[in-house]
Amino acid sequence: MADQAQYFMETQLLNHQKHCNSLTFPSLLSPNPTSTSSSLSLFTNAIKSQKPFLDSLLLKAGAILFRGFPVETAKDFNDVVEAFGFEELPYVGGAAPRTNVVGRVFTANESPADQKIPFHHEMAQVPEFPSKLFFFCEVEPGSGGETPIVLSHIIYERMKDEYPEFVRRLEEHGLIYTRVLGEGDDPSSPIGRGWKSTFLTTDKSVAEERAAKLGMKLEWIGDGVKTIMGPIPAVKYDKSRQRKIWFNSMVAAYTGWEDERNDPVKAVTFGDGKPLPADIIYDCLKILEEECVAIPWRKGDVLLIDNWAVLHSRRPFDPPRRVLASLCK
Repeated sequence: MADQAQYFMETQLLNHQKHCNSLTFPSLLSPNPTSTSSSLSLFTNAIKSQKPFLDSLLLKAGAILFRGFPVETAKDFNDVVEAFGFEELPYVGGAAPRTNVVGRVFTANESPADQKIPFHHEMAQVPEFPSKLFFFCEVEPGSGGETPIVLSHIIYERMKDEYPEFVRRLEEHGLIYTRVLGEGDDPSSPIGRGWKSTFLTTDKSVAEERAAKLGMKLEWIGDGVKTIMGPIPAVKYDKSRQRKIWFNSMVAAYTGWEDERNDPVKAVTFGDGKPLPADIIYDCLKILEEECVAIPWRKGDVLLIDNWAVLHSRRPFDPPRRVLASLCK
């Protein structure tokens, strides 16, 4: 732990962190000001040598913000991701339009700046989802554009307290997600990823094979396709922390899966096909906002999220803003 004490320093951001049961969310790490030098290689080497400390901190906190480290470019960010040693997760089945930048680094959701992206666990609507997410701020927003985060078990506990029958039905039936995809990507939509990039193929039969591996049904409609996923669980059990989590994209789908092809109210239902109650969905959205933390981005920030513990979203912003992402198994 000596190297960690020399290089990583846990710091506080007043008014931008939550404090609960002696935990600080998210954890914030900065370079120790007494460190004799600051370089990307020093940072990546410290990650490798202090991996047990960082793993333990992530397990405890659910998210770590690295601020003040010399991460300038997408390639630098890729080097940071590689230093952690997590296996890469191919982005198959996700809804957001993304572009590969370098190595394991992609753009975050490329939907327009004036659109809010609601809270969700990354790829909760498919069976194979990332366990870890990295975000990197390459260009600070003009204003807004935060990536709010919230602890999932707290949302589960609050929803169960306030709507026990609704949560019981969710746990019994799960959810069905339905989305209509065009052929190509539509960057004007937050769910505008076309079927060719969703399934990484131009061949419909290959798309069907890949969808089947995800447990997804396809119905071809002209040049587009309707995807039906589920029933899949809306609540999961996080074995590493021994608690139930609100692991779904219910609020995101119901309030945000809207474009010229999709009606958000039809995008998600109970697993038995019955509609979800709008008032409870919007109350859940209110709870998510009440419990979340939204730290304004600074250039060079790297945010590591445990996707089993934390939901995230995106607030509208004034350009410029460039946040990159990487998904890990």
